[in-house]
Amino acid sequence: MTEAGDVVRADARFGVAFLRRHGLLLLLAFLGVLVPLAGFGVLAHELREGGGFFFDEPLLHAAHALEHAGLDRFFVAVAALGYQWGVVPFDVALVAVLGWRRRMREGLFAGVATIGSALLNLGAKPLFARDRPSLWQSIAPEGNYSFPSGHAMGSMTLACVLVLLCWWTRLRWPVLAAAIVFVIFVGASRIYLGVHYPSDILAGWAAAVAWCHAVYGIVFRGGMRPWGGDGRRGV
Repeated sequence: MTEAGDVVRADARFGVAFLRRHGLLLLLAFLGVLVPLAGFGVLAHELREGGGFFFDEPLLHAAHALEHAGLDRFFVAVAALGYQWGVVPFDVALVAVLGWRRRMREGLFAGVATIGSALLNLGAKPLFARDRPSLWQSIAPEGNYSFPSGHAMGSMTLACVLVLLCWWTRLRWPVLAAAIVFVIFVGASRIYLGVHYPSDILAGWAAAVAWCHAVYGIVFRGGMRPWGGDGRRGV
C-alpha cells in the first residue's frame, strides 16, 4: 500500500509540474483545435442530415435589404481582397519573405497552413456538394459548391497564421485586431453578395482555426515559439 501511495503521489507531482509548464499550451490546443473542430462537426452533421439552418435565409435577406450601389462596390472589392487579389498573393509573399529571411520553421508553418487549408477546402466542397444560395441574382456569382466558404477559410487561415506568428511579440494585439476586422468583413461580403449561406462562413472559420492550430502544434512542438533561437535552423 505504501509503494502504491508513493507511485500515486509521484504521478500527481509529475502531472502538476506538467500542467504548470504546458497548461497554457493545452488550453490553447483545446480552444484552438477541439472547439472549432466540434463546431465544424455540428455544422457538417446538420448539413448531411438535410435539415438546414434556421438562421441562414433570414440573415441573407437582412443583408440583401441593405443593398446599395456604394455597398455593392465596397463588398465586391472586399471579396476580391479576401481571396484572389489579397489573401492568395499575401500568402505567397509571406512564405517567400520568410524563406528569404531564413526563417525556415516560420515559413514551413505558413506554407503548410495556407496550402493545406486550400486543399482541405477544395476536398470538402464536393464532399458536401451544397448548392449556392439562389434567393436573388448575385452581382458577383460563383460557380462551384458552397460549403465551406473558401473566402472565409482562406482569410481566417491567413489571420490565424499572422496572429500565431506574432503572438509572442509586441505586435500581437494590433495584428489580432486587424485580423478580426478583416475576417469579419470578408465573411460579410460573401453573405451580402448572396453567394454563401452564413453557415458556410462559420464552417470555413471553424475549419481554418482548427487546421492552423494543429499545424502550429506540430511545427512548433515541444513548447517552441516563433522567432526563437532554433527558428533559423531547419526542422
